[in-house]
Amino acid sequence: MLTDEEILQDLEKLKDIVAVHKSPDAPLATHSTVIDGIEYDVFSKVPSNLNNLYELGLAAGEKTFLVYDDERLTFSETLTLSRRLARTLLESYNIKLGDRVAICARNSPEWCISYMAATMIGAVVVPMNSWWKGPEIEYGLNDSASKVLFIDPDRLAQLVPHLDNVEVTLVIITPEQDGGKNPGFYSLIDGVLPLTSDEIAAIRVEPESNATIMYTSGSTGMPKGVLSTHRNIINALYTWCFVKEITEILRPELVEENPEFDPAILANVPLFHVTGSHAQFLACFIYMRKFVMMFKWDAEKALEIIEKERISVLHGVPTMAWEVMQSEKFESTDLRSLRGVQSGGAPRPPEHLNMMIAKFPDKAIPGLGYGLTETNAIGAIISGEFYRARPNSTGRPTPPVTSVKIVDEEDNTLENGQVGEICIKGPTVMKGYWNQPEATAEVIKDGWFYSGDIGMLDNLGFLIILDRAKDIVIRGGENIGCAEVEYAVAEHPCVSEVSVYGVPDERLGEKPCATIMLKAGAVLNEAELKAFLKEKIATFKVPALMYFQYEQLPRIASGKIAKKELRANTLSLLESA
Repeated sequence: MLTDEEILQDLEKLKDIVAVHKSPDAPLATHSTVIDGIEYDVFSKVPSNLNNLYELGLAAGEKTFLVYDDERLTFSETLTLSRRLARTLLESYNIKLGDRVAICARNSPEWCISYMAATMIGAVVVPMNSWWKGPEIEYGLNDSASKVLFIDPDRLAQLVPHLDNVEVTLVIITPEQDGGKNPGFYSLIDGVLPLTSDEIAAIRVEPESNATIMYTSGSTGMPKGVLSTHRNIINALYTWCFVKEITEILRPELVEENPEFDPAILANVPLFHVTGSHAQFLACFIYMRKFVMMFKWDAEKALEIIEKERISVLHGVPTMAWEVMQSEKFESTDLRSLRGVQSGGAPRPPEHLNMMIAKFPDKAIPGLGYGLTETNAIGAIISGEFYRARPNSTGRPTPPVTSVKIVDEEDNTLENGQVGEICIKGPTVMKGYWNQPEATAEVIKDGWFYSGDIGMLDNLGFLIILDRAKDIVIRGGENIGCAEVEYAVAEHPCVSEVSVYGVPDERLGEKPCATIMLKAGAVLNEAELKAFLKEKIATFKVPALMYFQYEQLPRIASGKIAKKELRANTLSLLESA
């Protein structure tokens, strides 16, 4: 394990490597530019929009790209299908630059093709949470004003009771289950000529053109739409590329001159997450990497796919690596192809890291990243020897275009070792919350995104996350806004008031709990309330534990519910159980 002195020496080497790697003549050169009045460092020579990114795949055109069960598409086939669908969106659905196109479905090749088709013509993709229930889907469609919705039958069944409340054209990804009521995905592109590169270029999708609206649960009310540009996403992708390359320069022993296996990643998280869409799917165009999708997460199935498809990167929330290691099939599975076991979206307990080092092959380098939907998953990153030496850290700020600072309540920048709110600046930070300028102004100040997470930079600049200022619970990588759940619970006629908060969970990191004051004489149990909530909010948001009482919930001096006290009481009950 590296000592602090050895880490400091390596960091000095990295500093020099970064300087050379981002110099004007380098492929990953950076320069300073002004965006919306704020100066940023950005990559100079990367694709200007997502369509140009997709075209990189043509360099490996005949290689397998998308894999789902027995379905396999090459990079060339995927691009052709996307361009055919893009023409349909333009000419049959009159989708113009800036129009919103939503996707609400499980992971599938059709999901990826829909995303590519919309973004290559300058439409704004709205990847909707596939765990949402009907009211949530209705909200997302109306909030984004999406014109077209690509949806699968399970999500359609949720939406049907709400169709009169939305104005959107439906496209069914698997129409054979729809009875022919709506147009099917492949019927739209049958016989359609793909758009040419010149036709796409004529649309003039610029780096600052809007690209995606991804909904995230925050501390207040309904989920907010995070609006990102093509530059935001492209700079995120090339940040990971930059980190990979400088790490290999620092650690040349990691580089395989004649690799036995082609790069491949297991798509084990939903594509509506920045982890799934960015770090897994879109990054494949840079690395010419095979993208192997799962129907749903299952540790035994994941091991089977790793061996069969020669997966090189196992990536997802920390729970997934833990469950894979706990599987009875782990020891008997051929894991020789693995080169990285990476996680994001939630902290990883240090004891998990020790087990990973002991159980995974030596070449399967452990890693952890920190970022948010609002930063397109960029913030800090750590792997390999640094991670072993700093297991309680989520890494140093990701070079070369991202900065991190810690501030106090008066917005003073704090020194290393002092605890405050984590702020992130760089070209990956969102343009803002969709149609919510006041909410945007609360979190973006002079180009800095105020994360709501509490932490510090240690003596060597490694970020350590300690708590959250925002009222959210992170369950298996999913953000749950406590206020949204509280609103749903409060709709039950028996409920007088409610407070929702998170408690630790060994498998998922956290789980939501609720303390509920019932109206006088009302009778309500956990099973009844859970059944009520499952019609209103996604299942993962439903509190795992519920405590009912007739007394008013405790208050702090301002009159607000004493959530910290309730959480402490619940932890005490759980410890004594």
